[in-house]
Amino acid sequence: MEYAHVALGLALLPVVFGVMNLVGMPVPRGTPKPGTRVSILIPARNEAANIGLCLEAALASTGCDIEVVVMDDGSTDATAAIVQAYASRDPRLRLVLAPALPPGWTGKVHACACLAAAATGTHLLFIDADVRLAPHAAAAMAARGTAMVSGVPRQIIRGLGEALTVPFINFLLICYLPFGGRATTRHPALAAACGQLILVERGAYEGTGGHAAIRGVLHDGIALARRFREAGHDTEVVDGSRLAACRMYGGLPDAWGGFIKNAREGMATPIGLPVWTVLLAGAHLWPWALLPSTEAALTLLITFALRAAVTWRTREPWWTVPLHPLTVAVALAIQWTALVRSALGYPAGWKGRAYPATKAA
Repeated sequence: MEYAHVALGLALLPVVFGVMNLVGMPVPRGTPKPGTRVSILIPARNEAANIGLCLEAALASTGCDIEVVVMDDGSTDATAAIVQAYASRDPRLRLVLAPALPPGWTGKVHACACLAAAATGTHLLFIDADVRLAPHAAAAMAARGTAMVSGVPRQIIRGLGEALTVPFINFLLICYLPFGGRATTRHPALAAACGQLILVERGAYEGTGGHAAIRGVLHDGIALARRFREAGHDTEVVDGSRLAACRMYGGLPDAWGGFIKNAREGMATPIGLPVWTVLLAGAHLWPWALLPSTEAALTLLITFALRAAVTWRTREPWWTVPLHPLTVAVALAIQWTALVRSALGYPAGWKGRAYPATKAA
């Protein structure tokens, strides 16, 4: 069938990118040069359930000198008290309080800018409070010698709602982004980063304007990576599954809200989303309607094999692989919902704050 051939062609595109990126994605190793000091910076807003384990992992870092700085960003729970208790036992940890959010800034971006100003390290490692660093992570990332290094932590997935949403992050990055965000190119449009785990060289960060240059965005990882490349710096996405672990969301409602927040500055644009819909639905959903043709069956076999390869490399749960078509369908539903909400003027928001999302500079 002619339609089945089209679907097969659409499925082969991510295979080409996927194979290249799965093979080329580096695994950080080694120790940085003497004198390296990594400031592990954690913005925290109502993270009492997460911050203790996050601090324990960060303070267990080896291979280089570290400090850990937590910014309490207006928490109404016990976040600050928990950090203070840990700080009383370890002088490498400091708690700072976020000043009032200025107009035009988003919350996390402002907290990261303030953390950078408070840091003393040669390198700045920004992590979310739900991230658990491996002991070698800070040293291995600094040892890359790249202005900006990022990776997607190993995603801890325990429920169906997470399984239908979270695996799409790695699948999209590895299978649909040429060069997978690696330092093979400095083209800003091909930049990528995961805001959960970003290390920057301090000099390069300050030279680009840092988070102040992207003050109005919600999807801070990609915006910061593009800013670095525009300034002529290398940015690199590495295999983050060996560096850290993270449970992003506790279920579908949380995941839905989180991905809608980022969608408005990513795929969910009036021009881009129809193209993405053709690419994704055509390769991963349309073949189901074309069964039992041989071409459609082959297309589905290819897409499941590709998803299995990504799952193996990123160390995500195997039981999520059969859910792949639903994951793509949910991802597109999130993107279209975000686009419609934006067109209707709904504000973006997260962690109890609401503000209009703006494009990265």
